[in-house]
Amino acid sequence: MPTQTDAAQSTSLGPILQYSSGFPEWLADNDCSLGLTTYQAGRLILIGRKPDGTVRAHERLLEGCKGLWSDGQTVWASGTHTLWRFENGLHGGKRTSGGVDRMFVPREGRVTGKIDIHEIGMGNPVQFGGTSGAAPIFVSSAFNCLATISETASFQALWRPPFITAKSGGDRCHLNGLAMEGSRAACVTMTSTSDDLAGWREDRKTGGVLMDIDTIEPIATGLSMPHSPRLYDGNLWVLNSGHGTLCTVDQESGTTTPVAFCPGFARGLSFIGRHAVIGTSLPRRNAVFEGLELDDSLAKDGTSPVCGLQIVNIDTGQTVHWLRFEHTIEELFDIAILPAIRQPEAIGFQGEKIETFVNVDEL
Repeated sequence: MPTQTDAAQSTSLGPILQYSSGFPEWLADNDCSLGLTTYQAGRLILIGRKPDGTVRAHERLLEGCKGLWSDGQTVWASGTHTLWRFENGLHGGKRTSGGVDRMFVPREGRVTGKIDIHEIGMGNPVQFGGTSGAAPIFVSSAFNCLATISETASFQALWRPPFITAKSGGDRCHLNGLAMEGSRAACVTMTSTSDDLAGWREDRKTGGVLMDIDTIEPIATGLSMPHSPRLYDGNLWVLNSGHGTLCTVDQESGTTTPVAFCPGFARGLSFIGRHAVIGTSLPRRNAVFEGLELDDSLAKDGTSPVCGLQIVNIDTGQTVHWLRFEHTIEELFDIAILPAIRQPEAIGFQGEKIETFVNVDEL
């Protein structure tokens, strides 16, 4: 398939970003942009379209960036020790002279400490007996819990899997993914049901669980390093990352049905229309990632793993468009659809723009 390349490139290593010939039109047809996080390279990346219709990638450095949530006006993104909130600073259909129609401005940083925030949803902590009202609900892998922000502490723990006995830090089951149903946290993924410190590492091939939060019962078991559960189009979806597959899950029987193969370690999943947008990463060559079924599947197909995005038709399972990073970026973590946005940007934490971009909220 013919490719296009991004204009701003590293001349020494060649083009960093490539994409299928129809990818810009897909963004236009779905009237959206995309947000990506990569903790390996410490970046929040926004993929949109220039005024001439070609793809534009905009990035901001955000150390340890993993979890990402957005409704197109607000962005929550996790860093190594802080949960950041950005707000759109362009209102009333305003655009910059360069065509930017969303300018995400950092407005709040919640210092949590190094609690390894993974996926983020927007919900209501009253579900767990917390204070009523909209608030981010996020996964803390280091503390094996769902949590939210606190006015007086690093965070407020909301829920733990029933087998976790310790409230102190230390990743035991590698709780990582969160599916929301409206404002309600519905289910989570974890690599293991271990209560031992780092015990999940021994269970990575077949110990993965998709768990219902309300019943605290497993929905599906026997998964391999599952990530990114989602409720969409009347189905429960999950990335069975150790196998490299996007799956649907029967919530009654727990049966998983592969829908599409992902050429890399799959992590990060969003939906728009009849398409799934899936992040894939280059597998890390260490004891945690080696020996997974994904390796055998790639070898059998003669396929090399890629770091990038797959856009999959959820009715056919076919990849219809793709974007990939040729160098520098090796791992993606989360993906957010940015609806009705053509060309997004974010203001960084240093420089003139954060000093001079001022909004006033008048009474």
